Amino acid sequence: MEKKRILIIEDNEDIRENTSEILELANYKVFQASNGKQGVDMAIEHLPDVILCDIMMPEMDGYGVLHLLSKREDTGLIPFVFITAKTDRTEIRKGIEMGADDYLTKPYDDIELLNAIESRLKKKELQKTLYTSNLSRMTNLFQNINGLEELKRSFDERKIRSFKKKQVIYYEGDSANNIYLVLSGAVKTTKMTDDGKELMTGVYHADNYFGIVSLFSGKEYKETAEVLEDATLCSVSKEIVDQLLHKYPDIAEKFISILAQNVSNHEEQLLQLAYFSVRKRMAEVLIRLHSGHPDKNSFEISRENLACMAGMASETVSRILGDFKAEKLIDKNAGTITIVDISGLRKLKN
Repeated sequence: MEKKRILIIEDNEDIRENTSEILELANYKVFQASNGKQGVDMAIEHLPDVILCDIMMPEMDGYGVLHLLSKREDTGLIPFVFITAKTDRTEIRKGIEMGADDYLTKPYDDIELLNAIESRLKKKELQKTLYTSNLSRMTNLFQNINGLEELKRSFDERKIRSFKKKQVIYYEGDSANNIYLVLSGAVKTTKMTDDGKELMTGVYHADNYFGIVSLFSGKEYKETAEVLEDATLCSVSKEIVDQLLHKYPDIAEKFISILAQNVSNHEEQLLQLAYFSVRKRMAEVLIRLHSGHPDKNSFEISRENLACMAGMASETVSRILGDFKAEKLIDKNAGTITIVDISGLRKLKN
């Protein structure tokens, strides 16, 4: 069986040699580059399975390496892991937004290193399956439109990524560069009120888009997007969306329909906050969550997230859930809520 190939781009010789030794003992074939420019040349020549790259280097930094390789068809899909002493959130977000797949923070041990490599290789294989699934979903969503084939081509394996629970995809105020499609799992969007409270503005499950409003209404995301359940997402860049919208009116019509539905949902949410009792609001939230999991009656969600969705205090959420449990509408255990009587919740809502 052919060995998997790893390229290490690192100007510190001790770190580079130590990392190489660990990987070679784990039966990987290793290539070494001592600066960014050499790393780009070696990546193009050897087409490794994973690239490990330092950020601060002579000749060309890690961001420059990632930028050049991500633009090439032959290297753009190679999993890219930054190895760096930088732990600042802004620096990490910059790398992720540019397309980095993971971060290793110095100093790292052999287990952290090998886990990162194995995780990237596994996800690369998973992406092949997800890519096929993604095209199927796009066919269902945009069926019978002239731009379907070109739209499908705009998605590639590089844009399919896995996110862990509580991981932030983008923050309110970040540059709005992509529209996201949920392939699996769940994502929430939130806004901060003037008095510092978090309000949940949406929950997105498989086949749902998010980030559309921000992309079309300005240069910045209007909300923060965070993973509710381990999720797999794919994205389309603003540039590609703009091109397709101008070229294919049917795609524009589909996105307008999605935007209109988002506006309708937000208007309904505002009305509920203004006029519904706390019991009605909680019933509506539970019904909405249940509709995102039509194949099962149980879902895991924190009290804080429920409070954000319903626009009420966490203590109020606990009291109402206790009442609902006593009334045999739901059951709850360690953060998991089970819908026992969905018709009863609908009666409460109405």
